[in-house]
Amino acid sequence: MRVDVAVRLLPFAAAYALAFHFLRRPAWLGFGLGNLHAQLLFAAITSPLLFVASGTVQLWLTRRRGALRVPAGPADAWFQAGFYAINGPIEEALFRGLMQGGLGATFGGPIGFAVATSTYVLYHRSGRWPWADVLATTLLGVPLGLAFWLLPGPPSLLGVSIAHIAATCGFLGPGPYLLKKLNLL
Repeated sequence: MRVDVAVRLLPFAAAYALAFHFLRRPAWLGFGLGNLHAQLLFAAITSPLLFVASGTVQLWLTRRRGALRVPAGPADAWFQAGFYAINGPIEEALFRGLMQGGLGATFGGPIGFAVATSTYVLYHRSGRWPWADVLATTLLGVPLGLAFWLLPGPPSLLGVSIAHIAATCGFLGPGPYLLKKLNLL
């Protein structure tokens, strides 16, 4: 995770922060609450669904490949959840706010959605994820991209960031730990 922070998260956060500062806080970056009711309703509905769906996809993939890294214990699972609580909003800031918001403002919503979602999915391959896992990120990228684009009110990273954290926790760390504790692995 230390390398991940230095190589990925800090540069992503810096790119977003620079754009936020030098572009004078454009609304399309999603740094705001948007329609707070819609954002929280989206997060409340999709977070548990995405946690379960991600865990189910991970279970299916694990049974196909025969191996999965599972946290050593509850403390490790909580530590990983904390990391994903930082990782999710930073990824959303880059892919939804900066990329989808910027391209959407420049070329229209469909272009921003398509390019940012495709880039989000394919970027996971740079982390040496197997292709099946990379393609599974489509199940997260598409609904989050649509939500960022289509939820009422000004664009906001709030709802998609919360949902992203839940999905990642279902797919990595806490989700696999729970699957193992339930003797499903």
